[in-house]
Amino acid sequence: MKQKVNTITVQNSEITIKSKNGIDYICLTDMTTNFDGGAALIEQWLRNKDTVEFLGIWERINNPNFKTPEFEGFKNEAGTNRFFMSVKKWVAATNAVGVFSQAGRYGGTYAHKDIAFEFGSWLSAEFKLYLIKEFQRLKDAEQSQHQLQWQVQRTLAKVNYKIHTDAIKKHLIPKKLSAKQISYVYASEADLLNMALFSITASEWRKQNSKLKGNMRDHATIEQLVVLSNLESINALLIQKGMNQKDRLKELNSIAISQMTSLLSSPSIKKLKR
Repeated sequence: MKQKVNTITVQNSEITIKSKNGIDYICLTDMTTNFDGGAALIEQWLRNKDTVEFLGIWERINNPNFKTPEFEGFKNEAGTNRFFMSVKKWVAATNAVGVFSQAGRYGGTYAHKDIAFEFGSWLSAEFKLYLIKEFQRLKDAEQSQHQLQWQVQRTLAKVNYKIHTDAIKKHLIPKKLSAKQISYVYASEADLLNMALFSITASEWRKQNSKLKGNMRDHATIEQLVVLSNLESINALLIQKGMNQKDRLKELNSIAISQMTSLLSSPSIKKLKR
């Protein structure tokens, strides 16, 4: 499971945020740092009948594997003097995914941002508002960084594509071809790269992804765009050397596999994507 860790500061409390496969979980334990009672407040909150109902509704909406009968039992007992609830008990009984507890580094009780905001409101309305503000600031910064990285690589791919098409025009297109014939040659070379890197042509991708906007390259990862820009330059050199298309495809596919393997295992690339 892919996991990314960030921190935000809310009213002098440093709060850890873990992102698992793109879903953000906020540390409830960290949220209680400057409140009387500390982490014990989490179990106190969980004993509340309104809390149990909220957690159950959230799971029903977001978790198809949620065990509703077990939840109903907890809901009926919640609020009574004998009722006790912990995160581990809740998760074990209902198969909940909105909260979890974890030991070790960055350990504590974590909750999906929706649930964490609800807990923040229970702690303090003011605290909740600052929590939402700082969380959104973090998300805006991440989005800005991602967009910048993507735009840089996309621009690089476009520049190299111009080099690539110039090489095609000079070395592959015979004189006196019509504009339509020339476009067929360009399309063929573009799909050569698509096949080498994505194992699919542009038209095949459109058929399989008819509901998506843009083209295959618009939905490529940063690693794919880096490799694509490299393949465009390499293909231009292979064209200049007179290598036929079949041999170029084989060579480019081998290079794409090697480069993607290196990029996906590179610590530097992993740090760049944090």
